Amino acid sequence: MDLAKLLKVAEAAVARGRVVTQSQAVGELTSKGDRDMASEVDFAVEREVRAFLERETPEIGVLGEEEGGATDGTRWVLDPVDGTVNFIHGVPLWAISLGLIHEGRAVAGVIDHPALGTTYVAAEGLGATCNGKPIRGSECTDLTEALVAVGDYAVGPNADAVNADRIALTQRLYPRVQRLRMIGTAATALTWTANGFFDALIMFSNKPWDTMAGVAICREAGVTVLDLDGTEHAPESRGVFAVADGIREPLQELLRAARS
Repeated sequence: MDLAKLLKVAEAAVARGRVVTQSQAVGELTSKGDRDMASEVDFAVEREVRAFLERETPEIGVLGEEEGGATDGTRWVLDPVDGTVNFIHGVPLWAISLGLIHEGRAVAGVIDHPALGTTYVAAEGLGATCNGKPIRGSECTDLTEALVAVGDYAVGPNADAVNADRIALTQRLYPRVQRLRMIGTAATALTWTANGFFDALIMFSNKPWDTMAGVAICREAGVTVLDLDGTEHAPESRGVFAVADGIREPLQELLRAARS
C-alpha cells in the first residue's frame, strides 16, 4: 500500500469534515440508547467524509460509527464527532477521527480537533505529527509523576456490572499516580498520549472508529499500545492500554489486579 498517498487522502477527507463542523449547528439529537446520542453534525460529517473516500479510494471499504459499513478487509474507520456529549455541551474536546485498518492492524490515522486547531497525522513507518511538527510520547519512569487518562464509565444496560473493573482500577490508580484524567473523547486522549501530555491511557472499550486512528498515531510516536491483557492491540481487542515503557510494568500490575 502507498500509505503516504492514502494519508493525503485521509487528510483531505477530514478537512472536508472540519468544514461541516464549522458551518452547521448541532441541530436535533438522535437517541442511540441510554444517555447516548448523535447530532445532526455527526451524520453530516460522516456522509461528507464517506462520499469523498468512496470517490477517491473505491477499493477500500468505509465503516462509520453512525451508518455502519465495511467490517472486514482493508477499510477506513470513521468517527465523525468523537466526544459528541462534549460537542453538544460546548466543551471543545471533540474530534474527527479517521483511521485505516490493513491486514488486521491500524496503519494510518488522522485526528482533527476543529475547536482546538490541532490536527494529528501518522502512518506506519512515516512518523507522527501535530500540525506538521513531529511528536513523541512520554518518557516517564516514575508512577508518582504520571498523568494517567482513563476512558469514560459505561452507560446503558448492565452499566453497574460493566463499570466494576473501571471503578476498581480507579481505586488502585488514584493513590499511586500523580493525577487521573477522564476527558470524554478517546481520539483526543490517544493524541494527547502520543504527544506526551498523558503518560498512559487505559480504556475498557475498543470501538474501531474511536481508537484505530489514535492507535496508529501513538505507535508512530513511540508509545506502546496493548490490549488489556498485555497482548498487542488489534481491532478486535477488548480495550486500549497505551503507555510509556518506563511505567508499563507497574501499571500492568494494577490493571491486572483491577480485572481479577
